[in-house]
Amino acid sequence: MVKERARMQILEFQNMMKQIYFHRHAKRGTAGTYEWLVDEVQEPGDALKEDDKKGLEDEFADVLAWLASLANVVNISLEEAALRKYGGRCPRYFQNPCNCQP
Repeated sequence: MVKERARMQILEFQNMMKQIYFHRHAKRGTAGTYEWLVDEVQEPGDALKEDDKKGLEDEFADVLAWLASLANVVNISLEEAALRKYGGRCPRYFQNPCNCQP
C-alpha cells in the first residue's frame, strides 16, 4: 500500500522555511540570501544535462526553499504576490490559457 503524501500550500511551505531557517538567513541579510538563491537557480542545469530526475527534484526543492527564504527576509508573501500577479490568468493580456506571441 502506497502512503499518500500530504499536500502543502505555498504559504505553509514559506512558513515552514521561516521556522527552520529565518534565524540564519535574516543574519545573512538580503544580499547574502539572494546570492545563495542565484547559486541554487544554476544547479538544476547540471541535473538537466545529466538527465537526473532525482537530482532535478532535489534542485527544484532547493530553489523553492531559497526563494521562500528570501521572501521571508524581505517580508513578502509568495502566495499573495503570485495570486495578485497571476490570479489564474496570464498577467499581460489576462487570458487563460495564455495567447501571447513568443
